Amino acid sequence: MFEVIPAVDIRGGKCVRLYQGRADREKVYFENPVEVALKWCELGASRLHVVDLDGAFEGVPKNIGIVEEIVKSVAVPVQFGGGVRTLKALERLFDVGVDRVVVGTVAVENPELFEEMVSLYPGKIVLGIDAKGGMVTTRGWVEVTALPAVELAGKWQESPIWGFVYTDISRDGTLTSPNFEEVGRFASSVSKPVIASGGVTRVEDLERLSKIENVVGAIVGRALYEGTVDLREALKRVSGGA
Repeated sequence: MFEVIPAVDIRGGKCVRLYQGRADREKVYFENPVEVALKWCELGASRLHVVDLDGAFEGVPKNIGIVEEIVKSVAVPVQFGGGVRTLKALERLFDVGVDRVVVGTVAVENPELFEEMVSLYPGKIVLGIDAKGGMVTTRGWVEVTALPAVELAGKWQESPIWGFVYTDISRDGTLTSPNFEEVGRFASSVSKPVIASGGVTRVEDLERLSKIENVVGAIVGRALYEGTVDLREALKRVSGGA
């Protein structure tokens, strides 16, 4: 089943969205992230994607208390990302009940640590690949590397990661539609499942993503908050739910 996964991005304790991941292009949607997490679950979400933006920029999760409150408040699995660059942070997140953790920067900058994370929590680590023009970015999308996304994915393909979250950051938060060609190219290069992220604007975008082989879900943020995607309708059309 193709999953439509609402994003709950936390910065300064509030639910926000950034434009193309830029810290200076922020819009606050909810003062209380727990409130919006409950809203998406009531509308039928089967999973949430919670991001600690402060953690992504600073390199250590800053909003774990809010994440724990979300986990305790909802009845669906919570996937987390944002600044997980130590074993201590990873352990803390699993202790508070997070289902899967998305890790990106460590896989590029400290592959030995990433390998240890994956071996300690097989099937629970998602490799987050944030790309711009097909090249990997790190540290909250601030650093653009010379490493092709497909090359990074291939390096970890045989490890016991759950799969991948592939984000085209040039489309994220822009309401311009996903980069379907790039998503398809990436998904066809790996055998583990891929969750697409970035640019979803209409339900039709989700329908098109759901038809790409190996893409098992999509993270939706601004489109839900701005109302260009109705979650119930999206679930009916691409997930057979709600």
